[in-house]
Amino acid sequence: MTDDQLLNIWSLQKKSTKGTNNETGTGLGLLLCKDFAERNKGTVTVTSSPGVGTTFEIKLPL
Repeated sequence: MTDDQLLNIWSLQKKSTKGTNNETGTGLGLLLCKDFAERNKGTVTVTSSPGVGTTFEIKLPL
């Protein structure tokens, strides 16, 4: 992802892009994951390198 995409990843204002298999989405999946994690005292982090890949990490307490 580009820096601009990373800055807007948690926003509903930006339109979702096509996935790796050209699938379409609503853009709600990441927001739901973040909401779930935070409601359970966890976190979601994202790291990305354009042209290489993106990693999402969800941490939840035991």
